[in-house]
Amino acid sequence: MPPTLTRALALALALALLAGHGSLAWAQAPVTPPTPGCDVCATWNADQTPFRIFGNTYYVGVKGLSSVLVTSPQGHVLIDGGLPESAPKIIANIAALGFRIEDVKLILNSHGHIDHAGGLAELQRRSNALVAASPSAALDLASGEVGPDDPQYHALPKYPPVKDMRLARDGGQFNVGPVNVTAHATPGHTPGGLSWTWQSCDGPRCLNMVYADSVNAVSRPGFKFSASSEYPNAVADLRHSFEILEKLPCDVLISAHPEASQLWERLEASATAGSEAFVDVQACRAYVAAARTVLESRLEQER
Repeated sequence: MPPTLTRALALALALALLAGHGSLAWAQAPVTPPTPGCDVCATWNADQTPFRIFGNTYYVGVKGLSSVLVTSPQGHVLIDGGLPESAPKIIANIAALGFRIEDVKLILNSHGHIDHAGGLAELQRRSNALVAASPSAALDLASGEVGPDDPQYHALPKYPPVKDMRLARDGGQFNVGPVNVTAHATPGHTPGGLSWTWQSCDGPRCLNMVYADSVNAVSRPGFKFSASSEYPNAVADLRHSFEILEKLPCDVLISAHPEASQLWERLEASATAGSEAFVDVQACRAYVAAARTVLESRLEQER
């Protein structure tokens, strides 16, 4: 069966379950073994002590893959789920901060690669939360693998599929109690990339928080961003995403891979500067500038 048809059928199955959200009977899952065929996954999945970034926003991910918890008395929002083997660590990190995975009501996805979506099925099973993803990423999540229009098609391992989703479109908003998050389409790294924004407050001070999806031109061998029949809009999408991220109100940036937004340097500085160390109104522009350099270098190589 053609890959696109398989993915379409998987999405149809996932969407057919939407009306029954919360009614699925989940079986206890075994401990997830390390992801085969991924040399860097063990490094990405290294332990990381969770910490407060600002207000009601916390880092609960592993060392190399961001997961962010935004809390409220009415329930919490979790962004991204790391690898399949990251899920138990994310759950433990949430508990270490004094929160419960069962109180997570909404799980947001940046894109459908295994290093950001691999743990979603287990996190959803443990929380019974709603998962929201872009229409393109929903295909990936429903089948547990990316499709042929993805620059990393057949270069990434499969992961447990997600069985219950809502579609998040550009500008779409989701609410859990007072927490309001907005989706921003930032494709190019994948066709279905989403970045997320919300506000966090510490007393009377409220800041614009940005969870930026990956926007680097990374691909499987042989893929050309400048000449792809499977993803002909790849370069245009990346450049559009750069413009979107540059224009977002951006006081605090957390990137899908934490080192790309200097999160660890900021965390070290927070030992003396507190949460102010995470505040940088130029961070989104710097993030885009680095990605733009990568794209132009890649296009030069392709020429």
